Amino acid sequence: MEESFVPFRGIKNDLRGRLMCYKQDWTGGFRAGFRILAPTTYIFFASAIPVISFGEQLDRDTDGVLTAVQTLASTALCGIIHSIIGGQPLLILGVAEPTVIMYTFMFKFAKSRPDLGSKLFLAWTGWVCVWTAVLLFLLAILGACSIINRFTRVAGELFGLLIAMLFMQEAIRGLVHEFGIPGRENPNAIEFQSSWRFANGMFALVLSFGLLLTALRSRKARSWRYGSGWLRGFIADYGVPLMVLVWTAVSYTPAGSIPKGIPRRLFSPNPWSPGAYENWTVVKDMLNVPVLYIIGAFIPATMIAVLYYFDHSVASQLAQQKEFNLKKPPSFHYDLLLLGFLTILCGLIGIPPANGVIPQSPMHTKSLATLKHQLLRNKLVAAARKCMRRNASLGEVYGSMQEAYQHMQSPLIHQESSAQGLKELKESTIQMASNMGDAPLDETVFDVEKEIDDLLPVEVKEQRVSNLLQAIMVGACVAAMPFIKMIPTSVLWGYFAFMAIESLPGNQFWERILLLFTAPSRRYKVLEDYHATFVETVPFKTIAVFTIFQTAYLLVCFGITWVPIAGVLFPLMIMLLVPVRQYILPKFFKGAHLQDLDAAEYEEAPALSFNLTESELVSRTGSFADDGEILDGMVTRSRGEIRRVCSLKMASGTATPSIQSPRFSEKEDCSSPHGVITRSRGEIRRICSLNKIVVGTASPSLQSHHSFEKEECSPRISELRGEQSPRNVPRRPISPRTTEPRPSNLGKTG
Repeated sequence: MEESFVPFRGIKNDLRGRLMCYKQDWTGGFRAGFRILAPTTYIFFASAIPVISFGEQLDRDTDGVLTAVQTLASTALCGIIHSIIGGQPLLILGVAEPTVIMYTFMFKFAKSRPDLGSKLFLAWTGWVCVWTAVLLFLLAILGACSIINRFTRVAGELFGLLIAMLFMQEAIRGLVHEFGIPGRENPNAIEFQSSWRFANGMFALVLSFGLLLTALRSRKARSWRYGSGWLRGFIADYGVPLMVLVWTAVSYTPAGSIPKGIPRRLFSPNPWSPGAYENWTVVKDMLNVPVLYIIGAFIPATMIAVLYYFDHSVASQLAQQKEFNLKKPPSFHYDLLLLGFLTILCGLIGIPPANGVIPQSPMHTKSLATLKHQLLRNKLVAAARKCMRRNASLGEVYGSMQEAYQHMQSPLIHQESSAQGLKELKESTIQMASNMGDAPLDETVFDVEKEIDDLLPVEVKEQRVSNLLQAIMVGACVAAMPFIKMIPTSVLWGYFAFMAIESLPGNQFWERILLLFTAPSRRYKVLEDYHATFVETVPFKTIAVFTIFQTAYLLVCFGITWVPIAGVLFPLMIMLLVPVRQYILPKFFKGAHLQDLDAAEYEEAPALSFNLTESELVSRTGSFADDGEILDGMVTRSRGEIRRVCSLKMASGTATPSIQSPRFSEKEDCSSPHGVITRSRGEIRRICSLNKIVVGTASPSLQSHHSFEKEECSPRISELRGEQSPRNVPRRPISPRTTEPRPSNLGKTG
């Protein structure tokens, strides 16, 4: 994005670009038909469960002033408005953990002031929201989003790890409270006797750890050995909400003489209960707030504005990163302006504001990429088979698929044209077709169902319908509050722990922390697994110093959240990392080392060149629809990195030089979901060797049908064939820039 600070220019450009495709945002979603329900349901569960958990956290921390009803209502209201008049429809809005923390600080402050108290808490937060909106308006008008590329990995990953620590802290705190007496309950009740409190606490541990372990296990369902592809994919995508239902059902197994309050369940008034409407009329109390506190509201408003500016912009950035190949223009400035209006609206009706959330936003884009792939796939399969029935050649079949692909592209002028179109056919397929001469093409040569997946590029079904529907479904949860209150609070604490642990993989900051605790004699294991460039190019001492600095900064930010009044300053500490990264860190670290440890777009090196053979290998390693596992095609990790996770399919008719990988030196099976070198923000991830398998002794019939296309096999197969096993190759790291082995800097100290 071009850095421009001319007032209103960014907003005007965003509106101009998005208005041109506004009609298609709706028509494209409706044309998808019932298929749009799959990504809608997927993102609904990803949004609703955290919002309910945050509501329970707010209910406990604000003495019941704010509950899950308010968090659900805010997420639904802001989501519906944004999906209709927002700029970027892929952005998912919701009440996030930082908002909960800020509201907790403000409640403790208001409660400690006699002239405010809990009675005027919501009225005072209304003024905080007004000041926050004013600051967001100024940021949007002055083009502050133009510097979004200044948010580098060091800031984003530190913020992500801070949120993970706060999640885990809340989970531990919630479990500890399960052994105590809630502040608003009658301590003389039978369920609060010491023996029953201990029983409740132990049962809470069972439910929490049960949810945590089964949810983590279900997320890896695609790599399970048992079950069909669609079943494993379904469990991987919807396993977490299923586990919430399962452990809620388990919580009802105790019966007999056990008191009714064991285990403790989500407490929230129904929306239609007497007194439930007091929050919605908070605007009439705003003039009762003393003038001093109206002016003083500017201080927490500044922190919330900084927080929303960072969180909202990064969430939007991750939802429309380059790897998704989006064709419609972004809308950072206008969306920030709209967020200001939504913040005012939420403040006036007494609910916490919603902003762009991570990881739901990139998850939404990923699910729509799967939908677009399904639609394109069905169209191209039909076109290919129709052409093959006319005994067409391979070139004619490919031409008909290319024509069908271009026909499904949007005709809007403002969109970027699809420069690459379909990917090239495999060399083995072309060679096999040429060897057949004038014989008609059939599926023994060109397997339509399998090979079309390798031809399709990553694209996203950019539309507004899924965002609108998921927001409406979240709003429907307010009416379903009697059923939601059946969820035990201990299950929610287990979900908090799950969110903390689930956010760690892919976070390089976390991986470097683990590297510091790795014994020097075992560091070669890091080279054998997939790893980032810095592991090989940066000396270990430099890695350690950089990680210790980041860890110390993280602990300072975490410690600030414990300070009663100063806790609201933690967003400012996150934003302070931007100038620290740009002006201070280069004075202590070499530019090349800093480039690999924290690649920044404004100083990013040009993309590494590939020769033709490697480029083709990389472009053909992923397949979306192997045995129905379409969601295997992409995995969005921390800060939106895209990892191919499909089995490799390599063609080989003759012996071909292999591209060695350190991963092969220990792993016995490389056909598991790991497949390409991924470049993301200046890094190179080493996941699996792109070796072509040599089939030299296969029977003629086998060679003529299937020997030219085999999945990457375990090195154990090479051992059984009597070939040299990669397991016996000496451990030597491979340079990310060449395929030649070279010494690693991992063991160096300077």
